[in-house]
Amino acid sequence: MIGGKRRHSGNAQQDAAFEVLGGARSRVIGSLHFTTVSSLLPEGVDAINHNEADVIDLAGVTTSDSAGLALLIEWLSVAKGANRTLRFENIPSQLQQLARLSEVEELLVPA
Repeated sequence: MIGGKRRHSGNAQQDAAFEVLGGARSRVIGSLHFTTVSSLLPEGVDAINHNEADVIDLAGVTTSDSAGLALLIEWLSVAKGANRTLRFENIPSQLQQLARLSEVEELLVPA
């Protein structure tokens, strides 16, 4: 962790963390599920609003469900509302498949 904040949410079985890395980069690690996304949402919003999350790296995401997909879409909406650009890197295949099935893949990976 370079730039600062490490935040945890979830429970012992499904933990997730949002980390600000510096240089307008952040990352998410752990499980993106109903039990963790409610805590991660405001952390990502805060990072977006403070120019700490132009890029969010998802390489550390171990599992996800539709709540994780909804989280990413909400962060995109927040960024758009703040007239900011947000890009996700290293999107896990599980999230890509959910996005494809939900017909929202182009939101996560613009053409």
